Amino acid sequence: MSSSFTTATARNMFYGGTLFFLLVFLALTYQTERSIPQRDRHEMLADPKVVAGKKLWETNNCIGCHTLLGEGAYFAPELGNVVKRLGSEEAVKAFIQSRPKEGIPGRRSMPQFNFTDQQLDEIAAFLNYVSQIDTAQWPPNIQG
Repeated sequence: MSSSFTTATARNMFYGGTLFFLLVFLALTYQTERSIPQRDRHEMLADPKVVAGKKLWETNNCIGCHTLLGEGAYFAPELGNVVKRLGSEEAVKAFIQSRPKEGIPGRRSMPQFNFTDQQLDEIAAFLNYVSQIDTAQWPPNIQG
């Protein structure tokens, strides 16, 4: 048995490893594609309040400060589970309304957007929809 590492051995290891990890990648992709439809809830997107709340989220650039399911800026708290964390949509609306007109000097703070009652209902409905997405235990704790 030869103990030298030949070019043919290196080539076979490369191709074997490539094939192995390609098969692992395909298997994980297949598993993900099979599990997502079972976790998805398209019926909630039919709610016009959820759609309008998402539009508010986007037009006010909330993701510029907050994360949503791990995506976005890390300046402010994760909002993927804010309804669970605060307890209800009403608590979310009260929190948004309670923001001061002016920021606190020397501290980061959320601006007052002066949403109407309808807009508050819409953004709370959107955040409630997001909090009910099956994210496979993400974030790992209630604090986000």
